[in-house]
Amino acid sequence: MQRVKDSQAASNLPRADENADRADRVLVTGATGYIGGRLIPLLLAKGYRLRVLARDPARLAGRPWLGRVEVAQGDVLDRASLAEAMEDVDVAYYLIHSMQGHSDFSQRDEEAASGFGTAAEEAGVRRIIYLGGLGDPSTDLSPHLRSRHKTGEALARGGVPVTEFRAAVIVGSGSASFEMIRHLTERIPVMVCPKWVYTRVQPIAIRDVLRYLVSALETPASAGRVVEIGGKDVLTYGGMLLAYASERGLKRWLVPVPVLTPRLSSYWVHWMTPIPSGIARPLIQGLRNEVVVRNPVARSLFPQLDPLSYREALVDALAGLQEGRTETSWSDALASSGRRTPSVVLRAEEGMIMEQRQTPVEASPEHVFRVFSALGGDQGWLYADWAWRLRGGVDRLLGGVGFRRGRRDREEVRQGDAVDFWRVEVVEQGRLLRLRAEMKVPGRAWLQFEVQPQESSEASDEATLDPQKSILRQTAYFAPRGLAGLLYWYALYPAHSQIFSGLIRKMAEQAQELEKAA
Repeated sequence: MQRVKDSQAASNLPRADENADRADRVLVTGATGYIGGRLIPLLLAKGYRLRVLARDPARLAGRPWLGRVEVAQGDVLDRASLAEAMEDVDVAYYLIHSMQGHSDFSQRDEEAASGFGTAAEEAGVRRIIYLGGLGDPSTDLSPHLRSRHKTGEALARGGVPVTEFRAAVIVGSGSASFEMIRHLTERIPVMVCPKWVYTRVQPIAIRDVLRYLVSALETPASAGRVVEIGGKDVLTYGGMLLAYASERGLKRWLVPVPVLTPRLSSYWVHWMTPIPSGIARPLIQGLRNEVVVRNPVARSLFPQLDPLSYREALVDALAGLQEGRTETSWSDALASSGRRTPSVVLRAEEGMIMEQRQTPVEASPEHVFRVFSALGGDQGWLYADWAWRLRGGVDRLLGGVGFRRGRRDREEVRQGDAVDFWRVEVVEQGRLLRLRAEMKVPGRAWLQFEVQPQESSEASDEATLDPQKSILRQTAYFAPRGLAGLLYWYALYPAHSQIFSGLIRKMAEQAQELEKAA
């Protein structure tokens, strides 16, 4: 394992050394995930010294807090890396989940948690704080919920006191559960639903989840406790859908039927929302279980916290979407607690197909970068957007991620973000954006955009750069896998050629419009 430090400029949050009495060093796992990415700035604002554990530290690039934390490169399944990551750590947050893409996710989660708990005890960590899932353990819990409980038990076996929070649906812009509800309600006037729409649930706002996680550090009595947390309201999943519709001024009808199995329901969600079936199925399996707070210990341990109602949580989540301030998204994280897979590095080597286009642009590099860094999501792809969406539909048919993941933010892009069926592999502010394909293709594919200042046309003995003119370069890379990959590339080359030619032209035009408006 390797410790990594970054000199990126700090955000406007107070620095840890500006707070007098914060000596605790806190380790946060799952920093690239939905919860971890939002928790870190709150802990920094409280003055805690943070270390974050990441399998691939490069995926943290672009986070405004990166320059203020210590980054430890490691894996929860690698005991050697955990030992160094936990050195001098007082409290560790365990926010790891390996549900997506693994049939053995429960076994992997338990193995990872057991090793983490043992490593924490050996390193002298005083406490572990873990976020799991609600559900009555005496009932027939779904594999997903049962796994969340077993993970908490495995963490505790190491001997370090664990504060285990258990929550149901988390309501917040970007969460998988909320995005599933949002897209189903927005897109389908009449929803054919399985009988789980009548199951009771106690949703909780992401804001409240984070408040509990932070407050646990200052609540020693929560150590060694299972703390069930929820919002003010207990309702059904159907009630959540209809409440969302009401808040948005939509007329929606639910038609429950007895024949929709979790598998069929997951396919329905796969097609109608950005959530792929691999994530949707374990979530839907858990919807048969009633998930409400049965033990009110949270009220006595954290009397200062007054959770929001479901309506209030909805208003907050929708405001975040409308204002473009989604800090993290379910799609930010790759499958967690998995065996480490090496990052792909592009090289000029035999077998790599490269198609490059470039064009001069009468606009500054800043405006050109602004255009290509905003591609995808609601804005679309500027040229032949229908073709991009058709490709996404084909991908969904093949079981891929499809086109509906959109973007975390309509303007900002950072390493690790999902952009439709792409993943941001590299972003260099004002200069370069490289996207790696995550759709089903017989090979590996990238799409790269690069901008550089254009040399001035004025006569001079030395080359000078014109800050108001640029060269935009667009490159498609494809590493085919066998004959199928070659046939795929050359069969689609005429269509790709037209689409990519139109795309670079439209990007140049839009950048020039921005330049004129500036």
